This record gives sequence, C-alpha cells and structure tokens, in this order.
Amino acid sequence: MAADWDDLRVFLTLAREGNLTAAARRLQVSHPTVARRVRSLEESIGARLFDRVPDRFVLTAAGEELLADTEAMERAAESIQRRSAGLGDTAHGTVRVSAGEAMTGFLADHLPRLRRGLQCIEIELAASHMLANLSRREADLLIREQVPDVSSLVARRLGRVEYAIYAGRGHEVADTTPEGLRRLSWAGFDEEHSYMPGQAWVAELLQGSRPAVRVNNWLVLQHAVRSGEAVGLLPCYAGDPDPGLRRLRPVVEEVGVDQWLLVHRDLRALSRVRRVMDSLVTLFRERRDVLEGRLQEVATP
Repeated sequence: MAADWDDLRVFLTLAREGNLTAAARRLQVSHPTVARRVRSLEESIGARLFDRVPDRFVLTAAGEELLADTEAMERAAESIQRRSAGLGDTAHGTVRVSAGEAMTGFLADHLPRLRRGLQCIEIELAASHMLANLSRREADLLIREQVPDVSSLVARRLGRVEYAIYAGRGHEVADTTPEGLRRLSWAGFDEEHSYMPGQAWVAELLQGSRPAVRVNNWLVLQHAVRSGEAVGLLPCYAGDPDPGLRRLRPVVEEVGVDQWLLVHRDLRALSRVRRVMDSLVTLFRERRDVLEGRLQEVATP
C-alpha cells in the first residue's frame, strides 16, 4: 500500500475535527474534496477508516492504527520543514511574531525601533491570544504570559507588564477606594476569557458581580473604557499613552505578569529569527518604564 500524503493529511484533519465542515474549513477545500480523499485512502488500503454517525466521523480500529502512524509522519514532515528553513541560512526573509492583541499593538507602535537595522527582514505581526503552534510554523516567535510545558520550546524572559485601572478622560470618578470602585460600572472579559491577566482580581473587587460590559479582546476593552461608559483594568503600556484615558490609581501589584519570548529549538539559531529575538529583547529593555507603568502619574478628575 502506497498512500498519498495529501490523502493522509485529509484523513488526519478529519480525525481531529470530527466532521466534514470543520475539516474542509481547516484544509480550505470543499466538502466533496474531503470525502473523496478519504474514500480514495480507504480504497488504497482496503479498510474502512471511519464509522459515519449522524453528527460526526468516528475512527474505526483500522483508523486508530493509521492515525498513530500518520501523526508520526506529520511530526517528521514538520521537522523537515523547520530544518529546511535553516538551509542556506541568511539574515533575509520573513519572521512571524504572534502576541496578544494589546501586545501586538505595542509592537506595531514601536516598529521603527524594532526594525532598526533589520530592513532586510520582513516582519509579520499576528494578533491572537490563542497559542500558535510553533512546530507547524504557524509562527516563528511567540510572546506570552505563560511558558507552556512543551519540551521543543525555548523560553526567554522579556520583562514584566503592570496593569492599572483606567477611566475615560471625561469620566468623573471621585472615590477610588475599593468601595467607591465597586459602585462603578466596569468593563472586563467574558467568562470564556476569564483567564486573562487581572480578571480574577476584578472579580474579587466586584465581590462576584460580573462587569456590566464584557468583551473578548484587549483592544475592544480599551475602546470600551475610553467611551466613558465603564472603567477597566488595562496594561499600562496601552492605557498610559492613550490620550482618551486617565489612570485612577497606581499599578495593581497583584496583577503584573512576566512576558516570555518563545521559539522552537530548531529555529532559534536561524539568523533572521535570532536577530528579531535580539531586537525584541532590546525593545523591552529600553521601554521597561512604559511596560511597568512608571511614566505616568495618577491623574486627578
């Protein structure tokens, strides 16, 4: 049996997604193409790989056996792809950096500093709070608050980000004691994103009450606070430079989080990746005062 790798990729995706719609979306092909590829693979190996139940595709025993081998093939293919990126290594090319929405905005604001001396390197900034898969080259570098327990990743601490409470410039707040803050209308993250930095602190302050305005994105939260409808907790590097916001209190010490630069160990020695890593480290060092919220005094109403 000589299975086609394209058919195996489709099989692997369908096994992971469980239905034709999700598999087709992931592969960016049509439903009939997914079904045809799976039928072709089943015919080539002479075994049924899925049981078709009403709402999903379930692996058969033969499918389970093939899945393990196909995943091993995928890991080998990904390793070849990563290593081939270093062949003929030069300081030219593209480096994709994935970070949360607010942090990506910070990087975009500092692009002149970030790209100083790197004009031969194209930089892609991907804004997402989801963890990109470095093994599959969904990104070359990640900036995150946590270091995942993945042996293939190498982590380097960039610095610390502090958070503070902000209100819109025209939003009058006379009482900034915990009791006074508790009486205000708040903006925060929805339940699905309650893991975001500071959300547990906000929940404790509000004594279990939910923020009146809930979002799923830091930049939307910043806009919501700027509107004057609610106050909210924001990273200082986003809140302090915003002329439409004013800080109500000093940084909330319990909320500050370290920022980590993550890279796959197969890519860390690649010239263009290493140079962007060095530039990021320098940027965080030079803008430490902004990241730690030490540039702005607490404003008065």
